[in-house]
Amino acid sequence: MKKLLEGLGALLVVQGLVGIVHWATGWFRYFGLIRHLGFLHGYEIYASAVLAVLGVALVLAADAGRRGSAAGR
Repeated sequence: MKKLLEGLGALLVVQGLVGIVHWATGWFRYFGLIRHLGFLHGYEIYASAVLAVLGVALVLAADAGRRGSAAGR
């Protein structure tokens, strides 16, 4: 389960960074998810930043859970 959370967190970080790079440079035209969600039109940079931050938080939470379960043994 922790590997799944880490993988999902990494995917969120990558999608967030891709959105930020696309906003700044125009690269990764079809790779980012945020760009294809119509209800976020005009807020892509904010949504990408939130995705990246949530991804980092998810990876850190999965890592903290791993340390906490190892300490309890």
